[in-house]
Amino acid sequence: MTKSELIAHIAERNPHLYQRDVERIVSTIFDEIAAALSRGDRVELRGFGAFSVKKRDARLGRNPRTGESVDVSEKCVPYFKTGKQLRDLLNADSE
Repeated sequence: MTKSELIAHIAERNPHLYQRDVERIVSTIFDEIAAALSRGDRVELRGFGAFSVKKRDARLGRNPRTGESVDVSEKCVPYFKTGKQLRDLLNADSE
């Protein structure tokens, strides 16, 4: 599902809201999650999951085309861990 599909789906389920207002709400939520992660904070949505930032140390990588060694600097990457309710929902079919 893309962001625009999410906005359309929420607007469809809430006819009392204008689509531009739903778009503003969704964008604000995503912007706040991104801002919190950029500050190094953790964002937890109960039942859905938690977003956090993990630090990857500098390492020596390899260029797949040439096989040449390449220095890869340290970096931070976003990480998502699903919540128990979401995991249970996804695995309900296998039970």
